[in-house]
Amino acid sequence: MKKVSFITAMMAMLTMATIPAFAQEDKGFKKIDVREDFTENGFQWFHDAELLAAGNKEKSNAMTIGWGGIGTLWGRTALTVYVAEKRYTKEFMDQAEYFTVMTFPIEHSKVLRYMGTKSGRDEDKAAALGLHTSYTSNGTPYYTEADMVIECKIMYAAPFDPQYFKSDVPKNMYAHFPAGLHSMYIGEVVNAWEKTK
Repeated sequence: MKKVSFITAMMAMLTMATIPAFAQEDKGFKKIDVREDFTENGFQWFHDAELLAAGNKEKSNAMTIGWGGIGTLWGRTALTVYVAEKRYTKEFMDQAEYFTVMTFPIEHSKVLRYMGTKSGRDEDKAAALGLHTSYTSNGTPYYTEADMVIECKIMYAAPFDPQYFKSDVPKNMYAHFPAGLHSMYIGEVVNAWEKTK
């Protein structure tokens, strides 16, 4: 019995070895190490707007983001995003274990405009744009039209608390902001891919 179990286990391992380690490579992406291969200016990167996605194979949503941070936290390579309480994507982020942040080439600039002005509550935005949804090995959604995909595992999530605002900058921001307070999601970067040229 033990011999059969050992042989079965070895066959399973050999079978797994023939499966590509990263299905994204089949979609034209190559795996990168953000600590070595990420060359963008961290102070400017989010100014250009990225796409945030969360959910699973049954249902997901994405939105354009212009706020975020990259760096190191708790000894981990970290990426932080912010989502306002009335955004549909927040429902997915609050249930998610992982999320993706994507960049798009200039020819897909309409993607960021559309995703930032339409709500997934009203329509399937990805379908409307003709985007192709795929999933990482963790089940995290991303679009194959992206030119970079960064996958993060959420380490911390919490809404902003106005009692801790120390200047008028956030006070003034939220005084007339209809989408409500933002929540912070700090993710450990667990995977990253870049479209091959």
